[in-house]
Amino acid sequence: MRSADTPHESHYDPPSGWLFGIPPDEKYKKEGWETVWVWGFWGSLGVAVVAYAYKPDSSIQTWALEEARRRLEAEGILPDPSNPSGPASPK
Repeated sequence: MRSADTPHESHYDPPSGWLFGIPPDEKYKKEGWETVWVWGFWGSLGVAVVAYAYKPDSSIQTWALEEARRRLEAEGILPDPSNPSGPASPK
């Protein structure tokens, strides 16, 4: 049994005063998972932003506007935009 495994001793490294415990003259050495994590995080964030920008408009306001326009065109109050001959005749 090592002495650090006893329950009454500190399990933490003492503070060294350097950021992440790396001296300023020593170059940081990346671990294997860090590059994959960074590319995966920013890549998935980029895909999410593009998907959000191109998502279809499914709001209730858009549906109600389209439904009102369709009904008014069916009743002849609004002219049919696909009919180039002009406005519909009143009933």
